[in-house]
Amino acid sequence: MKRTLLTTAALMAFAAPTFAAETYTLDSSHSQIIFSYDHLGFSTTYGMFSGFAGEIQFDAENPAASSVSVSMPVMSMFTGWEQRDAHFMSADFFEASADEMVSFTSTGIEVTGDNTALITGDLTLNGVTQSVVLDAKMNKADMHPMAQKPWLGFDATTTLIRSDYGVGNFAPFVGDEVNVIISIEAQAES
Repeated sequence: MKRTLLTTAALMAFAAPTFAAETYTLDSSHSQIIFSYDHLGFSTTYGMFSGFAGEIQFDAENPAASSVSVSMPVMSMFTGWEQRDAHFMSADFFEASADEMVSFTSTGIEVTGDNTALITGDLTLNGVTQSVVLDAKMNKADMHPMAQKPWLGFDATTTLIRSDYGVGNFAPFVGDEVNVIISIEAQAES
């Protein structure tokens, strides 16, 4: 569930002809991580994370030299059912405290197309750090029409195995494989 990968976020680094190397800050109001998993084979359960903080160092001339760092509170997870959210925060899963964070820090970017890349990074969740790969796509790099500053938008996907992060209870009834969809916007700091 925390595949948030981050990451959240995490997505950045493709060819954007408009901007030079620059620092972008995540727009928390337009960034989210959606996760889903199988429940007993009967349904797919969905949830999301919010409360992002992070930045992208975006190098338009050399996108592979870009980087991303994102974090969010574990307790920002929302599944639409309070009892499930409370269960996820219990000792059965995260035993999360209010200050516990999910984080993603890129370690490498492989540009795969004009607006696509594979972003490898370290995802830390539940005190465990694992390398994950985000399949990312730059949606748009342009001036934001209201903010009148450079803006980036990315989508990314990955699949995580929750038992790799010590939250594998009730598998296989509650699916161990978690699909993650990330969508973020980021604004230039200058």
